[in-house]
Amino acid sequence: MWSLKLSNLLAATALIPFLSTATPLVERNAVSRRDGVIAPKFVIVSMFEPEAAVWWGIDEFDLLAQNITLPGLSPLFPEVHCTANGEICQVVTGESEINAASTMSAFVLSPKFDLTKSYFMVAGIAGVNPKVATLASVTFARYAVQVALQYEFDYRDLPDNYTTGYIPYNTDNPADCPEEAYGTEVFETNLALRDIAIDLASSAALNDTATAQAYRAKYAPEAAYTAGSQGPSVLGCDVATSDVYYSGTHLSEAFENTTRIWTNGSGVYCTTAQEDNASLEVILRATRMNLTDYNRVIVMRTASDFDRPPPGISEIQNLLFVDQGGFPPAIKNIYLAGIKVVQGVLDGWDSTFEKGITPTNYVGDIFATLGGTPDFGQKSFLITKKRALAAANEQGNLRMRRAMHSAKRRAAAAEALGIEV
Repeated sequence: MWSLKLSNLLAATALIPFLSTATPLVERNAVSRRDGVIAPKFVIVSMFEPEAAVWWGIDEFDLLAQNITLPGLSPLFPEVHCTANGEICQVVTGESEINAASTMSAFVLSPKFDLTKSYFMVAGIAGVNPKVATLASVTFARYAVQVALQYEFDYRDLPDNYTTGYIPYNTDNPADCPEEAYGTEVFETNLALRDIAIDLASSAALNDTATAQAYRAKYAPEAAYTAGSQGPSVLGCDVATSDVYYSGTHLSEAFENTTRIWTNGSGVYCTTAQEDNASLEVILRATRMNLTDYNRVIVMRTASDFDRPPPGISEIQNLLFVDQGGFPPAIKNIYLAGIKVVQGVLDGWDSTFEKGITPTNYVGDIFATLGGTPDFGQKSFLITKKRALAAANEQGNLRMRRAMHSAKRRAAAAEALGIEV
């Protein structure tokens, strides 16, 4: 969950096979199918109770037919919920990156589940950029960008020529490309699968409220916010992950810039969330060991509030005091749009989805953990001769030297596996 305001707390296509030329650091281990375990075809990933509860008591299936307690899940949500036949399951991570990573790790490593063919759909609410979409819209992401993983200065301490206190690692200017990567900054999902999900969800009749309609209208005078003043729709655009629940024009524009930089200009900053990169990292690492299939990940976020105010409303008012009216329809639209995706996958299982949707784009993280060549970030983030040479350079401050040592260790690991660096 990202965008829940305090006031609302109360209340198949032609597919081109993708050919990989990169070599993973290690070969993925073969894991035989386990007997006597639940092997869901579809896993819904919720973050907090309203997102989870919208799936309970529906006509299509009973997610509470089986409730499996697992060690390592959130104390608030200690059970994985599944239908009686085990075809559909739901895991509730808890909010923030730490909770998402911990819960998802416990889930994918549990011997009670076989997730090798499961489709995962992150299904939560989000803040929304009025330049791209509006309240109650349903968005599907190609990229998830961890925007707050940067140097940060208090805005009051900045020189006059700086527009933001966020500066990419190992640079001294907010506009520069980062020179250091931790590996979780960007995840790219299967674009062919995302487009199928958009097509399926587009048949939904989306929920809306009069309050949301009235608040949208306040954005109409600003030409840049035309999309924010329109009615809700289903669209493809990208999600920003940050543990910091940020709001306001300055921060939102700063993270628009971060999204552009990390995706080499191809990402569209649209929604704001607190968990997605953490969940994707867990699924990706599990794919490395053949426990999951990262190609089967869908990231769906519905818009519950704007990340910046309209003309005439202050930043504080926009986040803390104004009832934007987006929370109720955003929660409802998780189900209304999401059920179309779930049913589409199950209905087309034998003909299409069991064998998987072949990606037409690069799929994975910035380190090419699953192979291939990332179409974002700098090539120097990969294990190359340039990176190994940089690791030998002991100049810079303590944090920079730590980054150099990290690169050197990765290069040594690659050499031990016979990979040229």
